[in-house]
Amino acid sequence: MTLKEIIKNKYFKFAMVSIAYLLWVIWIKNFWFLFGFIVIVDMHITNYINWTFWKKKGEKKAKNAILEWVDALIFAVIAATLIRMFLIEAYKIPTSSMEKTLLVGDHLFVSKVSYGPKLPNTPISFPFAHHTMPLTKATKSYVEWIKKPYKRIAGFGDVKRNDIVVFNFPAGDTVIVEMQETSEYYSEMRQYADQLKRRDIQIGNPIKPFEAYKNTARKYIWDQFNITIRPVDKRENYIKRCVAVPGDSIRIKHGQMFVNGEKQEHFEDMQYVYLVKTKGTQINSKHLERMNIAVDDRRFFSSSSMYELPLTNENVTKLKDMQAVASVSKYENTNINVANISIFPFDARYSWTEDNFGPLYVPEKGVTIDLTVENLPLYLRVIETYEANELKVEGNDIYINGELVTKYTFKMDYYFMMGDNRHNSADSRYWGFVPEDHVVGKAVFIWLSLDKDRQFLSKIRWNRMFSLIH
Repeated sequence: MTLKEIIKNKYFKFAMVSIAYLLWVIWIKNFWFLFGFIVIVDMHITNYINWTFWKKKGEKKAKNAILEWVDALIFAVIAATLIRMFLIEAYKIPTSSMEKTLLVGDHLFVSKVSYGPKLPNTPISFPFAHHTMPLTKATKSYVEWIKKPYKRIAGFGDVKRNDIVVFNFPAGDTVIVEMQETSEYYSEMRQYADQLKRRDIQIGNPIKPFEAYKNTARKYIWDQFNITIRPVDKRENYIKRCVAVPGDSIRIKHGQMFVNGEKQEHFEDMQYVYLVKTKGTQINSKHLERMNIAVDDRRFFSSSSMYELPLTNENVTKLKDMQAVASVSKYENTNINVANISIFPFDARYSWTEDNFGPLYVPEKGVTIDLTVENLPLYLRVIETYEANELKVEGNDIYINGELVTKYTFKMDYYFMMGDNRHNSADSRYWGFVPEDHVVGKAVFIWLSLDKDRQFLSKIRWNRMFSLIH
């Protein structure tokens, strides 16, 4: 028997498919799928069932081009779905939060096998739609008849410090449908609560605890808008740099990140906002274009001859050397009055800003901490939402699932994520930790990059195509 005949032999095909399928079942560790061997045996050996039921039995493939296309389409959808689920997925950078490491318009591939593919919580969904059906604004692309618990199968490693990670947005569990493009539910609720508090101050009403204002704001939002609750795997995808892994302690002083007491490395393309004062004239836009400062990022205040620009260290040096520039100074937010509205953990006892933040311990699975009413705001969402406990506070006493506790043991690992564009990134400083069950994959390489400020072929950033991400 020749090699060609062996390859075409149905028993050889059956053996190859069976081995591949068995290895896949072992990888995902769900041995219920072993019943799938019944299908494989019938498709290759017994042929009792017509698996291509849309064709007439015995019909030759060449006679019907439409059915050929149906065959190809079904195969393509199944193959692409499996590739997206278990191997790689395409992702587009929509905002400037990772500049200049990643730019708006970068199209990249995210590796699912780097940390191990996460099996879907909602396995029944429309192909290639994340959470909303195409051509609609609010129709869910998934059904929740079947809900699966978190499970991650074997990968090549764990999330490491400084990895660039794609994950499901932790605060994206609750969404205001009418504002899903521009606003986040919890942020909207806190801002409205703050407005209610300010109104009471202005008209001389007694000031209530902020939690009371939040309850009023929450009721108003639920009454006035359409609210949807999304499972973990259907929340928006975010991309940030992992700056701290489970067990790390972090702090930010004057914009400088410290991890376990040591300064974080300053990445080459990391940038901060700087105040650039000119000598009365604007900087030539060509100079700013050569420094890759996007048009949307350029703010000029003519009354003070001042620019507000996101700059890398290299661009700071270039601007300081320009004759039109009088001074360049790094921006630092010192306004602690909005800490309980916009900065994690949203509690007036923690007067943190994005530039002066912490100290904060990043939870590690199996680690037990002392739990008090003072540090509870830091881990409240972890205990209540991510780890699904019933929590109640009475005075200085904390009850979890009805039991009085003074300690808590974490059930999952957590990460702290930040954007490289440190003053223009909605990251963990604004909404807290990323649980391990939200991690999607590792950003690997850029396959296409398009500049929205340019036209036609000049839109393509040729130097970024097929470049690895660091």
